[in-house]
Amino acid sequence: MVVAASLGAWIAAVALEGDAALLAAALVLVDMPARSDPEASERLRARLQDLADQADPKWDSRAVAGFPLNLVADRLLEVAPKLNVTTLFVRGGMARLDRSEDADAFVAQLPDAERLDVEDAGHLVVGDRTEAFNAILLAFLERKQPRDEIEFRAGSDARTLRDALGCFATGVTVVTAHGADGAPIGLTANSFTSVSLDPPLLLVCIANGAGSAQALREVESFAVNVLQIGQQPVSNLFAGKGQDRFAGTDWSHGESGVPVLSGSLSSFECRRAAVHEAGDHFILVGEVTCAHFEPRRDPLLYFRGKYRRLHFA
Repeated sequence: MVVAASLGAWIAAVALEGDAALLAAALVLVDMPARSDPEASERLRARLQDLADQADPKWDSRAVAGFPLNLVADRLLEVAPKLNVTTLFVRGGMARLDRSEDADAFVAQLPDAERLDVEDAGHLVVGDRTEAFNAILLAFLERKQPRDEIEFRAGSDARTLRDALGCFATGVTVVTAHGADGAPIGLTANSFTSVSLDPPLLLVCIANGAGSAQALREVESFAVNVLQIGQQPVSNLFAGKGQDRFAGTDWSHGESGVPVLSGSLSSFECRRAAVHEAGDHFILVGEVTCAHFEPRRDPLLYFRGKYRRLHFA
């Protein structure tokens, strides 16, 4: 699929004339002026020329000089009926390089087209409303180029089930407590959820084979530390084996005496409320006795087997 923006959309439209179906499965034209306003176009040409004159140019001045702005509209209307490929025409609602009626005239000539205007966006919508544009592009892909679904059925490959479960994005936590000998223990877990506000309950799921599993079954109190983006090394450390996890980790005793990791996004000190068996895991339910958090930090996320960052819209 070809995605092209602004002047690049002119080039893409002309390049795909006639052979579009052989060269591309779909075409997305973003903020393509269907008919350039002479004054706005001249300002744009001057700006591009300034960029071309800089020490590290991003534009070739010969290409800028070669755009026949006075012929673009007629050329595009000539090309449009020959673009035999599904086309999405996306335009910023406040675009100033062309008029909406000119865009309508161009889209009307396309054999198979959709048009979307993105409100509160100028030229370029990709920069002004990045998240909105990404959502539009992904939705278009899902409609026009859907991917085959992978299926899991009971008794088949467990890896497939794990991959399917990994499509549910989660945060990352480290569960901490004191073992029977008084030494701090902890492990990384992303199966964590709130259960109830009254009484205040939460749960974490612990693998039976984890090194600290047996100790965590027996503790009277524990803490769940929700990690922030800068604590990826902490997550890796507490997910590993054969290391002193607390030696290189900044931590302190919470109000209830349990180990609490410093700098976490939030930490919940809990009294054990229940333990339930659940296949190869057990569910540790805790009643929250104290919680503290730092809302200005970003969370550490986990999705499809990889750490991720949160991108705010």
